[in-house]
Amino acid sequence: MNESDFNQLAEDTMTAIEEAVDDCGVDIDYDSAGGILTLEFGNGSQIIVNKQTPLSQLWVAARSGGFHFDYDSDNQCWRLQGGGEELFSCLSRYCSEQAGEEVRLDA
Repeated sequence: MNESDFNQLAEDTMTAIEEAVDDCGVDIDYDSAGGILTLEFGNGSQIIVNKQTPLSQLWVAARSGGFHFDYDSDNQCWRLQGGGEELFSCLSRYCSEQAGEEVRLDA
């Protein structure tokens, strides 16, 4: 994947995350600037999603740790490096842990 394709795909994914947060019914604030999406919860905790262009990855920093996602072009989704779990499934779990209630984010 070339850099231009990666950047477009990453931006589309960030927008999809924002839309999923809006639709999830849980009070989560977000801010997007410079390729970094910050999700903020009522308890002050945050999840950071940012693009790592040189590696063609999305990185997620949550209370439970740091995670790297590679794009799976066959299935057209981002998957956890080494583990294979899909990005929105992982984000739903991380958000649920930090929000203290079930959060379901759908792509």
